[in-house]
Amino acid sequence: MEVNKNSIIAISLSAAVLIVYFCVQQFVFNKKKGADIEPTTVAEQQVESGAADAATTTAADTNTAGELKEATDEPVEVLKEEIYTVETNKFKVVFTNKGGDVKSFELKEHTDSKKAKAEKKDTKDCLVQMAENISEYNRAFSLNLGPNSNPIVNDYFKVKEFPEENGIKKIAFAKNYGTYTLVKQYTFTEDDYMFKLNVIVDGNENFKGLDYASNDSDARISYTLRTSPAIGPYFDKSDRYESRELIVHNGTKAKRVRLSDRQYKKYDKPSTTWLGMGGKYFCELIVPESAGVIQNIYYSTKKENTAVSNSQAYIERKAIGSEDINDAYYIYVGPRSEKELKKYSSAATNGWKFEGYKLKDALHTSTILGWLEIAFKWMLQMINKLVKNWGVSIIIMTILIRLVLFPLTYKSSMGTLKMQEIQPKVQAIQNKYKDNPQKLQEETAKLYQESGYNPMSGCLPMIFQMMALWAMFNLFNNYFEFRGASFIPGWIDDLSVGDSVWSWNKEIPFITGLTGNCIRILPIIYLISQLFYGKITQMGGAAAGQTQANMMIMTYGLPIIFSFMFYNAPSGLLLFWTISNLLQMVQQIIINKVVHKKKAEKGNTSNLKHFSKQGKRR
Repeated sequence: MEVNKNSIIAISLSAAVLIVYFCVQQFVFNKKKGADIEPTTVAEQQVESGAADAATTTAADTNTAGELKEATDEPVEVLKEEIYTVETNKFKVVFTNKGGDVKSFELKEHTDSKKAKAEKKDTKDCLVQMAENISEYNRAFSLNLGPNSNPIVNDYFKVKEFPEENGIKKIAFAKNYGTYTLVKQYTFTEDDYMFKLNVIVDGNENFKGLDYASNDSDARISYTLRTSPAIGPYFDKSDRYESRELIVHNGTKAKRVRLSDRQYKKYDKPSTTWLGMGGKYFCELIVPESAGVIQNIYYSTKKENTAVSNSQAYIERKAIGSEDINDAYYIYVGPRSEKELKKYSSAATNGWKFEGYKLKDALHTSTILGWLEIAFKWMLQMINKLVKNWGVSIIIMTILIRLVLFPLTYKSSMGTLKMQEIQPKVQAIQNKYKDNPQKLQEETAKLYQESGYNPMSGCLPMIFQMMALWAMFNLFNNYFEFRGASFIPGWIDDLSVGDSVWSWNKEIPFITGLTGNCIRILPIIYLISQLFYGKITQMGGAAAGQTQANMMIMTYGLPIIFSFMFYNAPSGLLLFWTISNLLQMVQQIIINKVVHKKKAEKGNTSNLKHFSKQGKRR
């Protein structure tokens, strides 16, 4: 009986201790759990670089921290993943409470025809997905505590969804880590492709800071912010006309790094003001409100959970001490188009009062010929305002450009004719003074002067033409407005991809890689135009220094090779090349007649037989 009595006493005392412990835990310790989060504020004045918050968001941002503090003090632990969705006029974003990250980011105004074809869906049901390759260990806008090599934060966060106010939508995620509370707050406006992400670290009296060693330097890191693992639309790396690139801006100009498979590199350039990932038609740009917080930038094309490589950037933030931080990042996720990006050049044209960061520099341009592309783009837009069809606009613009370049083409051809006339004398001088380079140069220059031939007369016009053609190539290959623009329904339904008259789904070895499972007519028309143009430009056989074999390769071999290379080229680009070839043929016929007449007048009949044949063909 004594044993049973002692057991009862022991059990009673144990129960009393547990009751006291849980009471203390509930009413004392939980009151100290975490740090009081100060209200999230929004800058009311522009930062030095020119960006400012939307005035309409100020009221919505106040008292955020207090409400989140209440959520983190709740004793009930979240033990499962919850999904939250925010929609604006521009996109639909799906969040997870694991890390407060983005699992899906769909652009509501843009569809992905390639993905629809690959997944056998209707195009209208496949929106452009800007958060591709999502997995449990890599999500969009996730954080690593410390360097980017550390695992992402994968804890369950408390969530606060705010009521919409003045078109402002906001959702916040908070996690208490004992000495500090980590908050991620997303703010959206209704009609912007840009949103704002605040990363808040709020410590209590025991907080010692976030200070981690960098992987490859003496630098210290607090956290790493990631872009999406990969951006859409559907990216087939075999498509040579599509790419992924890192875009980094230093405040003056943008630097682009084209990405290849299985890269992991540090971008080791100073003075970064913003960065992001760009595809052919879409981009994701991250603009820190304070660029001085950036410690390191890395980029990666690892293959993780899909057959498609990532295209991801990491921003490592400088270490912080015991002070609280509220880092603001303005994030643009949308079209890589002038129409949208230029809205952020002036505070009056976007909901964030954002300006001063030159986001238009994220556009595709050939650095040296960017000014020429801008001029051509303006011309194309003016034409399209009249004809309301981008395909017709391409044709009209190509005609205008060829007319402008015709004097240069004519001058180049006349220079070639003059060179043919004096070629025997040039060869005689070369044979006579082959052992005396200085005398050879003097006599050749003298001959040129006496005959009125300028060696640059053929080169300079060709250089100008190449500049114009290259600028137009870059413009037509990347112009966002061509995406989804129909020229001839049923044949050229989208100027940004190859034309198609018939397609199939079954993969055929070698054939599929070459044709993309499509029968295309435009590349065939391009090939025929190129072959005829090459034939017409022959003026009396091979030019000086060329063999007949070389001429055959130039006339027939290269066009055939190019037709295979350009088989899957965007139809807008092929349309430009084809029309350009047809116009050049007409111009060359005119030039040939002039050359024929001039030779006849000078009594030079050496090439009459050739031109007679050309005349019969015409």
